[in-house]
Amino acid sequence: MGNSLREVKLRINSTKSTAQITKAMYMVSQSKVKKAERTYKQYKDFMSRISSMVSHIVEKAGDEITHPLLQEREIKKTAYLIITSDRGLAGAYNSNVFKALTEHINNNHKSKDEFITAAIGKQGFAYLKKMDYPRASDSATFVRDDVLFVDIAPLAKNLIDRYLNGEIDKLVIVYNHYINSLSQEIKFDQLLPIKNIEGEASNIDYIYETGLEKTLDLLLPMYIQDMVYGIILDAKTSEHSARMNSMRNATDNADDVIAKLQLLYNRARQNVVTNELIDIIGGANAIGGDK
Repeated sequence: MGNSLREVKLRINSTKSTAQITKAMYMVSQSKVKKAERTYKQYKDFMSRISSMVSHIVEKAGDEITHPLLQEREIKKTAYLIITSDRGLAGAYNSNVFKALTEHINNNHKSKDEFITAAIGKQGFAYLKKMDYPRASDSATFVRDDVLFVDIAPLAKNLIDRYLNGEIDKLVIVYNHYINSLSQEIKFDQLLPIKNIEGEASNIDYIYETGLEKTLDLLLPMYIQDMVYGIILDAKTSEHSARMNSMRNATDNADDVIAKLQLLYNRARQNVVTNELIDIIGGANAIGGDK
């Protein structure tokens, strides 16, 4: 019985330590959610202005000037860019992306020659490698908590160049869209060819020193890179939110386990005390009986 009590006590102490860790991680993630949400909202305002400007320039160009990033063509190969995390402990954040991507590929492609994949986040790259999907890059693109444009620019440029060279005919980004702190949804957004540029109508006119065609050559790739960056900020907010919820659930589960173990310990301790009292009383009666 003594060994059993010690084992229960050790489990209680171990679970308490785990609960302290998960609670600390919950508080850290809670802070990161607020910061990421604020950053994402600020960037949305910036993208709204950029979209308005690009929409105006594309409308100004009209049908006279066509650009490859705007033209639809026969889709022979599709590129899928998935946004995941570098670390785990985020609940179903990564697995939801994996499940959605695999289901989409199985339903829309007959062979691996029809698509290519890329990932931002260590977890996503590991999954693509595990599934043996054709990849645009042989190395993982990591994404820190404080997302920097320089981290994702090379991969975004790689995919844009592949589209301009005719290696791919469509670019789709798959990610967790942030709705609120309790829910996210998987989205498939088409980035190339550029279809609908969301932006308010603008009456501002611009002077194009290099001409409209060269302006589009410079502006449209930058616009796609900015879109990818904004989506990563969105996904990062979802990641921190998912990790916050996961750590909160882990803490609650640990507290439940501690309560059950404490009850078990108290009952076992009570049995030990009761047995000791029975032995004492039995011994006393035996001594009294001899007299």
